[in-house]
Amino acid sequence: MTRGTKDVLVVETDPVGAKAQLTNSVGAKAQLTDGMTCEATPCSFKVPRKSEFDVVLSKDGYIPAQVHVTHKAGDAGGMALAGNVLVGGIIGAGVDAGTGAMMDLIPNPVVVELQKAR
Repeated sequence: MTRGTKDVLVVETDPVGAKAQLTNSVGAKAQLTDGMTCEATPCSFKVPRKSEFDVVLSKDGYIPAQVHVTHKAGDAGGMALAGNVLVGGIIGAGVDAGTGAMMDLIPNPVVVELQKAR
């Protein structure tokens, strides 16, 4: 109830200007992110904290890259959970746990050095 169910995932590449696409990797919940794209890095996506997906990066003249993004209970999520117990009781803590509000996306930011194609 304190952090919200979505987080901003930042995607950066060296060199800049790569296309980034989020692809479904696990289960029905991942479909919430499937097909999200940005045409040129750096860019960001607002995605559910409970997501698990792949970021596929492509740029002409470079080898495509893929990074798996998952989630885990983060430090800020733990503090928010503790705050909910103190202020909102068990109900607030249960809502954060159930909606994924206590989760953090890992890795975030996604930073990739693209390799030139031969």
